This record gives sequence, structure tokens and C-alpha cells, in this order.
Amino acid sequence: MAGDGGMTRRQYLTYGGAVAGGGALAGCIGGSNAGNGGGSGGNETESGSDRNAESEGPYTVSMEPVGEVEFDAPPGTWVANNGSWADMGVALGYEPPQALWLTDRYHTQYYDEIPDVSVDTSGMTDLYQDGVDKELFYELDADVHVIDPNFLLNRYSGWEQADIDEIHGSVGPFFGNSVFSREYDWHDDYQYYTLYEAFEKLSQAFQEQERYEQFATLHEEFQGRVEEVVPPEENRPEVAVLWADGDAPETFLPYVISEGTSFKQWRDLGVRDALARSEVEDFHSNRGELDFETLLEVDPDVLLLRGQEAKTAEEFNDTVVSFMADNDVASSLTAVANGDVYRGGPLYQGPITNLVLTERAAGQVYGVEGELFDRERVAEIVTGQ
Repeated sequence: MAGDGGMTRRQYLTYGGAVAGGGALAGCIGGSNAGNGGGSGGNETESGSDRNAESEGPYTVSMEPVGEVEFDAPPGTWVANNGSWADMGVALGYEPPQALWLTDRYHTQYYDEIPDVSVDTSGMTDLYQDGVDKELFYELDADVHVIDPNFLLNRYSGWEQADIDEIHGSVGPFFGNSVFSREYDWHDDYQYYTLYEAFEKLSQAFQEQERYEQFATLHEEFQGRVEEVVPPEENRPEVAVLWADGDAPETFLPYVISEGTSFKQWRDLGVRDALARSEVEDFHSNRGELDFETLLEVDPDVLLLRGQEAKTAEEFNDTVVSFMADNDVASSLTAVANGDVYRGGPLYQGPITNLVLTERAAGQVYGVEGELFDRERVAEIVTGQ
């Protein structure tokens, strides 16, 4: 972008709202550094620079909690908080983000289900490296940061409002919302978005509204098919979603199924939550853990273990499930005795991964066989065919 000698390469613009509760300036994006993202995707789509060339001028998009953000052109490079946003970008035909909070929590194996769509995370950067270094944002030099600034301020004590304002003004604006969870106290003062509400906001920022509309139509049809396979409530199993580390977990972090993109597949499938009816408190409430004895008091029909997505189903059965079956206490659990222990899905999901995970979950809890969505159609939307 053009600018006077004393300004950065991104001209300052005024926010319609506030960044993380404080006054701030928003920068145009798509300047001299615009182009393909830092990640390596397998999607044959137009590059960020192509989109910039086709832009017809500035436009404004509103996103809570950052308010109104004005864009000169669709961004060429971007940074995201997590795999929910990364998957949205891929669905919109974009190269994956240059960096994520933790790249190993972006499980790209789900794209193996979709022809002609793949993502290579080897070139991505972890934002969190024993802390979050402000200088890293300068090195990445992204056109936009799809991160809720309150996440930085409240989840990592090294950041202050002045740091948010500095990066926002000198590098690129923040444009994000912590959609994956609704359990944080600091998120009470502004709007949450559903997965598709957030997806629509990002499509407006990226100027890919047509792809969004196509996904929204596909998702609506998919939801109809999901509803058809959900049995009456009295025939649905009680499940427990737990975080389980390693191959032989003996303690677990309990997750009560709630709002946020993190639990979308379980809400859509209408499963009954065994932890919600128990005296066990959600992990976010007290950071407490469960052992096998406490879990036996709840004794859910199905165990859904998070933290295991790096394993295939076979690897998971050969390690975690086998370990529990051989444990004197765990083997008494109904889910273990009946062979109903499964991988519980990742913390983050976007429009593509949600289709894959919901279909997988329908098979786990209801024994549904066959495909519930058209892989080719997803690929056609992503690749722009």
C-alpha cells in the first residue's frame, strides 16, 4: 500500500469498534507482501495475489470482539489461532495459514477423505513457543491475524493491550473470535459465533462468499441426513468426552458437552451426556481429573477420548483400548466391556473437518454405515470447479 515516509507499509484506519476492549487502529491488508500463504496446500486455487488483483476496492467486515475492520483487498498471507479457522480458510480455497497457536493440533489427515484437497503443515510456525514472542508477528508479517486478541491477553500473561495495538497497527489487524469454546469468563462480554457464522465472517474478509454459500447449502443438506440417522432419545447412548494423553492413560480431563465448535458433532447427533448428569465438574471449572474409580461411578455407555487424533483407529485400539481392557478397574467399565471406546475428535474443527468427524461419530455412537456427504462435491467447492 502507498504511504507517507513516516508510516508503515499498511496505512492506518480507524476501528468501528475496539480491540479487546481498548481503542486501537486497524491496518489495510494486501499490501506489498501479499501473495500465497506460507503453508503448502494441495488445492489448485487462485493465489492471494490473484484475489488482490481482482479486488474492486476497500471493504469493511465486522467481527466481535474487534469491531469493524477495513480491508484494502483480500489478504494474501494470514495467521490463525487454531485448526477451526485454518480449516475455514482451506474450505474457502486459500492456502493454509503461515502459523497457528500449536500446529500439531491441526489434524490434516481428515483431508485424506476429500479428493484433490491436502494440507502440508511442515512449513507452518507455532505461535506458542514457551510463550508468544511479539517479534514473531513481525517476522511472519501476515496481512491479517485471525485470532481473538482476548485469547492472547487472557491465556498468555506476557501480552498487554499495548502489544495488541502495536501489532494491529504496524503489521496487520486482528480479526477473530474464540469460537471453539464458550467456557472462558472473559468471553462473556461479547458475542459468540457458531461455526457457520464465523465461517461466513471469514468468507467476507477473504471475499469468498460464493464458496461459503455453497458450503452452507451442502451443510444444510448434510444436517438433514444426520437427523435421519439419529434414533429416538431413549435409544441414544450416554457418552463421556474425556481428554486422555498417551498410550496408557489412567487419569482423564472431563469435558461436559457444551456450545462452541469443539462439540458440534456431538450436539448435532443429540447424544446424551453422562457427565452432565453426574457430580463431575467440567474441566474448565476446576481443572480436575478423573481416575478409573471415579469414572466407574458415572459408567457411561460410550467413552470418547480426545488427545488421540494422531493415532489411526487401529493404533488407538492397539494401545489405549487394549490397555484399558487389561486394567482391573477400567475393564469393568460398560464402554470398555462392550468395545465402545473411541477417539473423541479434536479440539478444533471447521466446515470440512466437521463433515468428516460427524460422519465418523455417527458410526461410533449409532453404528451408521456409509457416507453421509458427497466428497466430490466438497472437493469441487474447495478447488473452485
